Amino acid sequence: MTAPTPAPTPAPTPAQLAAIPAERIPALLQAMPKAELHLHIEGSLEPERIFALAQRNGVSLPYPSVEALRAACAFTDLQSFLDIYYAGASVLLTEQDFHDMAWDYLIKAQADHVVHVEVFFDPQTHTARGVPFEVVIRGLKSACDRAERELGVSAALIMCFLRHLSGDDASRTLDEALPFREMFIGVGLDSSERGHPPEKFARVFARCRELGLHLVAHAGEEGPPAYIESALDVLRVERIDHGVRCLEDPALVARLARDGVPLTVCPLSNVKLCVFPDLAHHNLKALLAAGLKVTLNSDDPAYFGGYINQNYLDTFAALKLDVVAAYTLARNSLEASFVSEARKAAWVDDLNRVFRAFAQASAN
Repeated sequence: MTAPTPAPTPAPTPAQLAAIPAERIPALLQAMPKAELHLHIEGSLEPERIFALAQRNGVSLPYPSVEALRAACAFTDLQSFLDIYYAGASVLLTEQDFHDMAWDYLIKAQADHVVHVEVFFDPQTHTARGVPFEVVIRGLKSACDRAERELGVSAALIMCFLRHLSGDDASRTLDEALPFREMFIGVGLDSSERGHPPEKFARVFARCRELGLHLVAHAGEEGPPAYIESALDVLRVERIDHGVRCLEDPALVARLARDGVPLTVCPLSNVKLCVFPDLAHHNLKALLAAGLKVTLNSDDPAYFGGYINQNYLDTFAALKLDVVAAYTLARNSLEASFVSEARKAAWVDDLNRVFRAFAQASAN
């Protein structure tokens, strides 16, 4: 006789959430299961790993030491970051290099109680240097598969097109990727936003949609709210990466809230790239108040001062966010992921258990 399926754990009640004191929020943020939906794997390449790979592969770097590379991470805007980002990526040459980079991140993700991550990767950064597409994706995919087996972390790949390059270049990259279609779940659009509207990539995104790939795009970080609208209307994306400038357009905010479009917000990144002067001025609280489906992510954690839990801890401290915001952000991340409804439900069940356990411990 088959054992009955256990009933799902109900969401914590408002009274249970209110029972968790503010001083327990940091521990709760770290313990709660969460998904990371905006993570550039090349941006997780720590200086120590960069120098180790440079030595392994005989690559000369423009920085004399790990300390000098860290000191160079004082960015004035997105482009000043990208200059260092691409220099760091130059050490990646073999499948093992890509595996090691991704594995470093996935170990940190497990420690931060990330149950699922959708990993962005930039093949054009590497194929332009003569590294075959196959080398890039096989190295990353092997680390993702290993994480599922050994760490219990679900990991999927999203291939991003570099928007400072042409639409034709993106189309050629898609052609290179098609023999490995089963290894990635979607496509995105990243790199320099200013002067590179989503319309530039309408044709390649239409092809990707026909192929059944999930579609996401960076918009409304440095670019205007109109880029968010174009990403939705022209590219027909399912999620907006960043999107913080949407608040400049009330009609757009109403649309995003009505349609439940997820925003993958990255607070430490926004401060590091001077989108906001500091975390206390970040508009995350206003985004939540507007009823937007916001998620919290680390973007390029090796360069921006912290992985996902650090983003949660620092942002909650700066904005004095409450337990309701913690539950909302974590649940949004799980529900906005590109996985089956059954997997989402299982993770939300775990999330509910964690919050109820914290409430119970606080009541005792």
